This record gives sequence, structure tokens and C-alpha cells, in this order.
Amino acid sequence: MKKYQQIKEHIQQGIERGLYLKGDKLPSIRELSDSLSVGKNTVIRAYEELEAKQIVVAHDRSGYRVGSKNIHLNNMNEYLNEPCDIDLLSLSKAILRQPNHQNLLPMGSAHPDIDFPAIRSLYAEIGRHSRQQINIPSCYQLPPGNASLLKYIANITQELGVSVSSNEVLITHGAQQAISLSLQALTKPGDIVLVDSPCYFGSLLLLESLNLKVIEIPNHFTYGLDIDAVKQAIETWDVKAILVNPTHNNPTGYTQSESARLALLKATSGIPFIEEDIFGGLTYEGTQKTFKALDTEDRVIYCSSLSKTLDSRLRIGWILAGKYQTQIEKRLMSENMGSVNLIQSAVSDFLKKGKYKQHIHKAQRSYKNNQKRLFQQLTEALDNYEHMKGRYYLSQPEGGFLCWLTLPLGTDGTEIYKRALEENISVLPGSMFCTQDQYKHCIRISFASYRENDKWRKGIESLASIVANQCLSCD
Repeated sequence: MKKYQQIKEHIQQGIERGLYLKGDKLPSIRELSDSLSVGKNTVIRAYEELEAKQIVVAHDRSGYRVGSKNIHLNNMNEYLNEPCDIDLLSLSKAILRQPNHQNLLPMGSAHPDIDFPAIRSLYAEIGRHSRQQINIPSCYQLPPGNASLLKYIANITQELGVSVSSNEVLITHGAQQAISLSLQALTKPGDIVLVDSPCYFGSLLLLESLNLKVIEIPNHFTYGLDIDAVKQAIETWDVKAILVNPTHNNPTGYTQSESARLALLKATSGIPFIEEDIFGGLTYEGTQKTFKALDTEDRVIYCSSLSKTLDSRLRIGWILAGKYQTQIEKRLMSENMGSVNLIQSAVSDFLKKGKYKQHIHKAQRSYKNNQKRLFQQLTEALDNYEHMKGRYYLSQPEGGFLCWLTLPLGTDGTEIYKRALEENISVLPGSMFCTQDQYKHCIRISFASYRENDKWRKGIESLASIVANQCLSCD
């Protein structure tokens, strides 16, 4: 393949994978020339051929943009033919049953780093409360939850830009239960739910367990859900609810812009909305307005937790249910008959001491540094293989601790997962985050526990070797 053809394929694959959607600005001639080490005339010829096919359009003084022939949406149409049933349980059980031992490099886990002073203080608080509980008569912690904890959760939510009082908060057993209760309140078996795609496998498993059908709407790494696809879906089918994870999304790490959120709310007016925002507190710089804050119809149910900011073992989540609060609280009461008194009271006292905000600032700085170092080391390791240059995309999130590696079509992410596990490296294959195997060529990577040491350096080099070999075998 000649060099200009390689550049042409590189640009076209970026469009096919949804890295660029209709109207998006493409990399400049100089950027591609420098990053791919080719002459500017080579890049110009590649763009000219794509322009002749209406895949890209030249704009005076602003370079090239994706044209009206939207390859990405055309490729996704096969997944929009009809709402899908979900069958992920067997795959998820097999993959999540991976060995949990000290030597495993945790690049597949979505658990936060717990090596912070505040986490040790938290568990000391839990220990103190466990000793106190022996002297307190046994009782259930009834919904909506510990009164003091409700107040501090309301404060946390306020800092995320959602104005709320403590009597609007319902404490749940993690965000997963919050989403489950929301779906149960809004839908019945057989109903259709619209989700962002790729979608967190836990949400897909939850939808599967409730016998709901899904319509997967392709995501863009900046603009979120494809609005044209959303409109097509709701015009064609009776969509009962929308479930999205728009801030530092799991698995891709992307964050949807405010303008895109407003456009999505406008396009879906009247349809109940479930917003999962478990990574919102880990934004590296600034904040992003939530769907809940932008909602003018009181139709957004906001779900969050402390699982990613503190420790996933706490299982402290919450719902801001708005007009659905009464029916959701009733379900919460019947499902739980009470929550874990010990954890709620201990977390409340921990938050009371004011260490949470300081911890969040430390975590943000740590994850930001981890993201930069992992991106640098993994891209350098992949670029050591000549056939990998310009043929992959590694997302660079602006918060959280997950990123998404998109590889050439035909690459088998599940084989990469298996080979990596043999080398004591855990990653998650893209097949876990969809219903139609359309992300088989992707893998999710966590940098939460990244460390600047030989174990991580060698692990990243080994992962790059496994990826490069798999890409070579699929060519």
C-alpha cells in the first residue's frame, strides 16, 4: 500500500469507528504530516481522494471536515434495525471470574485506587463504628437513609452542580441499585430503553435481568450520542426511558459537551431520563453541567455513588428521583427493608470531618498524572511496531480513570484479553460493552492504580506486544 493510501485508510478508519462524526473538524495537514512522519503532499492527496468520494469536505481557512456521507452512522444502522435482546451473562461471568492475586496488573478493573490517607481514615472510622454497634439495639436503617449522611450527600451533589436538599436524596446500595430502581419505576418487561453505545456491561446485565430491550446509540468521543440516530430511534419505536453515562463515561472515558446535552434533551422531550454520574467528582479541571441541572421538565433521575471517589466496597449510592421519588422510595423500602447501618453511620462521620474534599483534590491530581503517563508509555510502546503507527486510537479522558483503545477492524479484543491474562495483565474486551459484538476490536483499560515502576512499565510493553501481534494476525 502506498503512503497516501495508508493515510487515507487511517482517516477513513477514524470516521468508521466514530472518532469523527458528520461536520467534525479533521486533523490538519500539518498535524497528520508530523504525527505520521509523511510529507504534506502525501496527506493532501489522501484528503483529495476522500473528498472526491464525499467522505470529507474542504472548508476555506478551516481545513477538512467529515462530509455528509457519514460512514460511522451507516455502519451503525445495522445495529439500529430493531431493539435488541441482551445475552451478556455468560460472557461477563467468564471474564469477571479472572484470578484475583497480587501479581495481576489491574488494567481491567474499574475499582478506584485506595492508596490514599483518607481511605485509611475512612476504614478506621468504620472500625470505630463497628465497635460501637455492639452497644446499640439492633434495628433497620429505613429509607431514605441515615439523616446525617443524607445531608452530606446533598452537599456533595451541590458541589457537582445539582441543587438539592437532603429530603430529595434516597440512599441506595450503590449506583447499580439506584439505576435498577429507576428502571423498574419507569418500565415493564419487554419495554424499550435507549442506551449510549458502548455501554457499561453492568447496565446491560441489569437491563437483561429486567427483560428489557435496548437500542444502542453510537457515541462520539466529544459530542456524545448521535442525535440523528436518537431521533430515528424515537420516531420508529416506543422508547420508554433513556439511560446515559455522559461524564467520563465507562468504558470510553469521554465527556459529553453541554451543548450536546441540551441538544439531546431537546430531541427527547417528554421521555424519562436516567443519568449515571459516578465519575463526575473526578473531573481533573472545572465541572460539567449534568443533565439533571439542565433539565426543565423534571424528567431526569440522577444516580451516583461513592464507589469511584472512595471505595467500591462501601456500596453507598443515591438517587435524586424528582417527581418519581414516591414510587422509587416505595420500591427501595420493599426491596431492602433497610440498609447497612454500620457503613452509613461511619461514612457520615467520615464526611463530617471534612476530609472528603481534600481527598477528591488528591485523587484528581493522581488520576490526571496516571492518565498522562499511561497514554505516553502505551502509545510509545505501540508505535515501536511499524504496522501499528496511525492504526489505533487511545482516548484521553479529562476525568475518571478509564480509557478506551480502538484497534483496526477485525482485531479480536477477547483474544487480547486472554493473552494478556496469561501474562498477569487484566484488561476488558470491548465485546462486554455491547449487544452485537460491534466493539470486538476495542479494549477498556484502567489507570487507577498506575505506578511509576518496572512492573507497570514491563506490563505496558507486554500489552503493546500482545496487541501488535493480534493486529498483525488480523491483517
